[in-house]
Amino acid sequence: MKNGEKNQTEVIRKRYDRIAAMFNMMDGRLMRQWKKEMLAEVTGNVLEVGIGAGANLPHYANHVTLTGIDFSPNMLKFAARKAEELHMQVTLREMDIEHLAFADGTFDYVVATCVFCSVPDPVAGLRELRRVCKPDGKILLLEHMRSENPVTGLLMDALNPLVVRLSGANINRRTLDHIEKAGLTIESNERLMSTIVRRLAVKP
Repeated sequence: MKNGEKNQTEVIRKRYDRIAAMFNMMDGRLMRQWKKEMLAEVTGNVLEVGIGAGANLPHYANHVTLTGIDFSPNMLKFAARKAEELHMQVTLREMDIEHLAFADGTFDYVVATCVFCSVPDPVAGLRELRRVCKPDGKILLLEHMRSENPVTGLLMDALNPLVVRLSGANINRRTLDHIEKAGLTIESNERLMSTIVRRLAVKP
């Protein structure tokens, strides 16, 4: 990792550490429903990257073997509490999505919800998901990204520096382009909020 990227990761980590206690409250009813529908198909050995404070834990079936990673220690503390409340067995590890400490082809499913807005190098992160997913597995993404509407897209570009300073999240990521650059294949692409929020199933 380059020094600039390392410093950026540390800045974002500290921001997410600060908001860990209130993170699950930011999950609106509609977002929870979208996540629930997406995770209904998940089975087998599962990795959730950017598990945060564990907002997605209630949506997993009891029979999955779940590993969750996050680069924020405080987020993981709240995720552990959430898992305990739900009586779930979850392996939680502090880890950077750009450098996953798992062998190639480990997981049947890899899940990320609203994660790639804050990854310093999203293409590197997506390549890691591709690496650790089984060749016949699937990567499920629920992401917000830059609008394809020209006017809205330019507005998001203009606002992005302020949003990044406040929250560490980019609102103008070209995630579909990043997926292609990472060598992944989009199997399904569902628009949930115009072209800004999408639910994607991706093959490694």
